[in-house]
Amino acid sequence: MLGYPMGSLLAVNLAVVRNDAWTGRKGRSGIDKRPVSGPVRVGRVGLTGDTICDLTFHGGVDRAAYVYAQEDFSWWESALDRGIPPGSFGENLTSLGIDVTGALIGEMWAIGSAVLQVTAPRIPCRVFAGFWDVPDLIQRFIQRGTPGAYLRVLGEGDVSAGDPIRILRRPDHGITVGQVFQALTTDPDQLPALAGVTRLLAEDVRKKVERRLAPPAPVGGELHDLV
Repeated sequence: MLGYPMGSLLAVNLAVVRNDAWTGRKGRSGIDKRPVSGPVRVGRVGLTGDTICDLTFHGGVDRAAYVYAQEDFSWWESALDRGIPPGSFGENLTSLGIDVTGALIGEMWAIGSAVLQVTAPRIPCRVFAGFWDVPDLIQRFIQRGTPGAYLRVLGEGDVSAGDPIRILRRPDHGITVGQVFQALTTDPDQLPALAGVTRLLAEDVRKKVERRLAPPAPVGGELHDLV
């Protein structure tokens, strides 16, 4: 652990379920997360007391928690000229002092008594834009390139605001959350570099990367000629 930077947990945020028009086809959303006091249990598929309304893209073993860095709030507050409180990105964990975008896929953190592992960047959706009432938010979020990170739980435990965030282990592959985000959004030329980390990625992201890296299937005529 020596030599690794250490940050802290600024806030732990749980969902207030919303059923506004912007919630889309599900008709409800847990993106509106707000700080809570006291310890919160982090289990294999999420935080106790949180609500995940769309399990297709949120929650589950590989996305048990979502972390966003307080340092990245400042840019958005300036760009939108408004205050942005913890939880506004839909994050369960608001960090301070940790470079989340620069975190390595597979990196392991200790927060409170829980052990978590970085699995994927967050890809924004229309619900996020509706929640913020910023129509072009998806495009701006992608261009900004600070997506936050999803985490899987390697060891269940309790977390509280003020807990230190300790980096326990870093893989040696060098592939960061930011690089995966760029490869999936603005820079597909980076996709081949992800081949060596697919086993560490969240399952749906792994499958997406593998599909994009797969060679094109031969067309019917070419296949017939080869038989």
